[in-house]
Amino acid sequence: MGIEFRGVTKRYPDGTVAVDNLDLVIDDGTITVLVGPSGCGKTTSLRMINRMIEPTSGSILLDEEDVRDSDAAVLRRGIGYVIQSAGLFPHRTVLSNIATVPMLSGWDRRKARRRAKELLETVGLPPELGKRYPAQLSGGQQQRVGVARALAADSPVLLMDEPFSAVDPVVREGLQTELLRLQSRLGKTIVFVTHDIDEAIRLGDKVAVFRVGGRLAQYGTPSDVLRHPVDDFVSGFVGKDRGYRGLSFLPADGLEPEKVPQALVGGKPGAPRNYWQLAVNQEGQPRGWLAPLSIVEGDLTEADLVAGGSLYEWGTPVRGALDAALSSPSGLGVVVGDDGVVMGVVTARHVLDVIEGASGEGTGA
Repeated sequence: MGIEFRGVTKRYPDGTVAVDNLDLVIDDGTITVLVGPSGCGKTTSLRMINRMIEPTSGSILLDEEDVRDSDAAVLRRGIGYVIQSAGLFPHRTVLSNIATVPMLSGWDRRKARRRAKELLETVGLPPELGKRYPAQLSGGQQQRVGVARALAADSPVLLMDEPFSAVDPVVREGLQTELLRLQSRLGKTIVFVTHDIDEAIRLGDKVAVFRVGGRLAQYGTPSDVLRHPVDDFVSGFVGKDRGYRGLSFLPADGLEPEKVPQALVGGKPGAPRNYWQLAVNQEGQPRGWLAPLSIVEGDLTEADLVAGGSLYEWGTPVRGALDAALSSPSGLGVVVGDDGVVMGVVTARHVLDVIEGASGEGTGA
């Protein structure tokens, strides 16, 4: 279900213009990210889609129908909406929170709760959490419940207003990954607001950069925005390191992981060695590094290890491989398969050779 803004302006009684003559087409089944500094009109634009805010002029079309032709309450029940704090009802259990929208739409209690249980699994939460209250969940779990509730009515449109900004970076990355996984299965039309350009380029099929004053500065693919900013404002907003961010779109073709000496957590590492060893568990998943010349009394434990930096999942863009190499205490980026098992390691030099080779073919960042 596509969304179109046609000459949309929002002007408040004091003369403040939050959104200024916005023309924007959001394609069906895609993630479009609205990004920009505070006060640029991105949240106002989002909330005009479900009529939480009414435009001063212009029109917003949802599946080619003007949203003003629909009853506002009915419109909102048919559009998923996720906010920063999850917005859960504190006095209701997780299952009751998720079942709220289907019940408002006329579903009977049993059907709504069955749907809620299905959605807990969909967003990666164990079923036993359904009996808990929001205060008994972590911030990341609360946000997943918020996403589940937004999906409960099975709307083709999902609005997300800085939904992950209140959680720590590790949880945030996990939530972003979960959203991309869900989107690959569900194919919703998602409009996502953030002030974080890294989040925008990771999630968006298209990115709309707003400038202060509520005007659209640039709209295009993340790669277009990073590589071809239209003016100094966009260039400054995406940052001087946009070339590094552009590696998010460069495949790691030609990158071959190399073998590395390994030590087994729970096993005996033997005599100290003058090189780094990658410590793995029984399943072959990385747990950290054993530093050169380390002396370990008895069996190797995780307390004996040096934290290992980020991991690079095989087949993903080359930016992750470079980050893994640069963040590793050994200078060796650990490469894992989709099952988390170690495939080998790469160095920053290996990755730069891939980048230079791609640039020589005219496809580099």
